Amino acid sequence: MRYRVSHAVGALALPSLSSATLLYVTSYTGTDPSAVPGALTTLNLTISGYSAGSLQSIATSTECGAYPSWLTLVGSNLYCLDEAWNAPANGSLVSFQITDGKLSLLDKVTTIGGPVSSVVYGADGHGLAVADYGASGFNTFNIANPTHIVPIQASVWDLPQDQKDRNSARQKSPHPHQAILDPTGQFVLVPDLGFDRVHVFAVDRNNLKYTEQYPLLINPGSGPRHGVFVVAGTKILFYVIAELSNQILGYDVLYMADGTLGFEQVWTSSTHGLNGTVPAGATGGEIAVSPDNKFLIVSSRNESSLSINNWDTTNSAKLPSDPLITFKIDFETGALGPVQTFAAGGLIPRHFSINKDGTLVASAAQQDGRVAIISRDPASGVLKEYVANIAIANVNFAIFAE
Repeated sequence: MRYRVSHAVGALALPSLSSATLLYVTSYTGTDPSAVPGALTTLNLTISGYSAGSLQSIATSTECGAYPSWLTLVGSNLYCLDEAWNAPANGSLVSFQITDGKLSLLDKVTTIGGPVSSVVYGADGHGLAVADYGASGFNTFNIANPTHIVPIQASVWDLPQDQKDRNSARQKSPHPHQAILDPTGQFVLVPDLGFDRVHVFAVDRNNLKYTEQYPLLINPGSGPRHGVFVVAGTKILFYVIAELSNQILGYDVLYMADGTLGFEQVWTSSTHGLNGTVPAGATGGEIAVSPDNKFLIVSSRNESSLSINNWDTTNSAKLPSDPLITFKIDFETGALGPVQTFAAGGLIPRHFSINKDGTLVASAAQQDGRVAIISRDPASGVLKEYVANIAIANVNFAIFAE
């Protein structure tokens, strides 16, 4: 049977005059660790009117580790993952207490290795599922007490010997790249860039344990990176961005009578749309759905296909930028209609996020080392203009503190 769910969307408004909010961003260690250490930074965004704003650093912590990669906000606690590139350690899950934007270390535990994404699950949000890119694994933790994180389960995969049509450079082993909770809270999905599949886990809300189910198989060589669920009345859709094939894949999600999860593919296009052309060398990055579930946005990296005004207003030279690409979702068919291609604010937009009312997008341009805040019209889905920005070397992740 199909799972039915209702979804009510309230009125959305532009940011009010003189509004302020916090963001949390992560940045990798630079080639000279003493000059550019990995950091977790709190930013204060102040917007005056509907276009002018400022973005300032108000707190910085290096206690997550050298290569912080993903943040999960849970009430007054922030959970940070350290990938630990080229380090003897496996990687870490680190918890912080937030007080007025400042971060106090609570606990630090080891993961399987190379963690890149986490998601909260279970009753009262006491479970945290982690995808470990480097170690080809998946592990879960009990975070009921943020001062004492407790490991629960772990899985590690190997590639079959007869794998064909793989990307020889990027798919030598499984590479889980994200952990995603389905809208019902019954399943955690893990896109695996190296294994060309999305692992599916049924999770017990009470004891927080998981049971691996049959995966969603993706075409060989695609490299599924991230995914997002879209709730549309009685229908649930699931979209995946494939990094290596530069595709967006859409599925109708089926909740079966036997308690398993099924998928019917309803959409395939490039990251630039059905008839869009992807520049050579580009790689799909992030994918996100708007708060009203009406629009899908993806980032494409390593394109340099757009240009923007220089952030230094005394310099007239234009700067190259990769794009953020917006689509309108057809709830009935799952088709994606083109809306807009907008400059992400720099090169290699590894991550971006949308604020809760859909009026702002925070884009983390890793190569340029800059966080750009872009205003957005929730009704049309159109990105409008840059309202604030700040330079942070090797920045790779940015979320609103909401």
